[in-house]
Amino acid sequence: MKKVLSLVVALVLVFAMMAPALAEEKPYIAVISKGFQHQFWQTVNMGSQAAADQYGVEITFDGPPSESEISTQIDMLNAALAKNPMALCLAALDTESVTEQLLTAQEKGIPVVGFDSGVPNAPEGTIISTASTDNEAAGALAAEKMFEIPEIKAAIEAATPEAPVLLGAMSQDATSASVVGRTVGYLDRMYELVNGVKPGEVAITGHDKYNLPSESGNVAVELNILVPATTNITDCQTTAQGLLQMNPVSIFCSNEATVAGILAATTDGQDLDRTNGKFKDIIVVGFDAGVNQKTAVREGWFYGSVTQDPYMIGFYAVELAYKAMNDEPVDVLVDTGCQFYTAENMDDEMIAPLLYD
Repeated sequence: MKKVLSLVVALVLVFAMMAPALAEEKPYIAVISKGFQHQFWQTVNMGSQAAADQYGVEITFDGPPSESEISTQIDMLNAALAKNPMALCLAALDTESVTEQLLTAQEKGIPVVGFDSGVPNAPEGTIISTASTDNEAAGALAAEKMFEIPEIKAAIEAATPEAPVLLGAMSQDATSASVVGRTVGYLDRMYELVNGVKPGEVAITGHDKYNLPSESGNVAVELNILVPATTNITDCQTTAQGLLQMNPVSIFCSNEATVAGILAATTDGQDLDRTNGKFKDIIVVGFDAGVNQKTAVREGWFYGSVTQDPYMIGFYAVELAYKAMNDEPVDVLVDTGCQFYTAENMDDEMIAPLLYD
């Protein structure tokens, strides 16, 4: 009897010691991004962690070394699913490559929240909600701001099929939904605006995904879109150098990688100086932020850039995941917004917090 009583007391003591640890164990949410090399993703991570702290959950934030490493992201996704998280946040590099994993998550009852570009065209019911910038609207905003620039408007108005002008653009890739969305938004809106000035004489060239011949067969204004071979900075720089040699009136960069390519090809932007630069007549509009891009805007080497809100992208992703795992209602799409910044407004209280370093 004494032995039994001693065993009971021992078990009580063991459970008493385990109870605090069990009580302190937090729900786990896995966050899989497109990468971690850009400052954008590091800021997304900060927002994710802030939401984790607010809602009392544990998170892991993983992403491949570069945004061209689809297989690496899949390995990270498989590893996360093996841990059976309470929820999963995913910014997919390639939707078709993660279909199997999404269906696995659905079978396990793991809610998946998309963020940034999310997971467009995912199998029905596998994505609960998506926190992202309306990328087509952001690309269209870049086109509208660029079209307002007097030098660009003047060049478009003076263009003829005998003396055409070229408006250049660089898109990091032709697969990522966020980058494609910005590119489509920019091209569609710019085409609409320019065609209003030169009806029937506008063409989109440079990449099979976007090419569009002019309606009349004559081309006064060419919207040329180039896509680097990979997201590697060397390939982005090489593509930028080729575009610069085409002597475009303007260049739109779709994200931080293409901005880095332009900066690398122009001595960190100094060759775009409007007074003495080698490419002083080329007007550049960027996307996202980062120290070098902010410097380019502040110095006037870039006319301006579109910024997302990476902090809130990360925050909303984890917040939505937390709500989904607790069966709380969530919106299918949460727009995290964007702003256009220039040297004149980048220090404004509504803009400055969005410009990560």
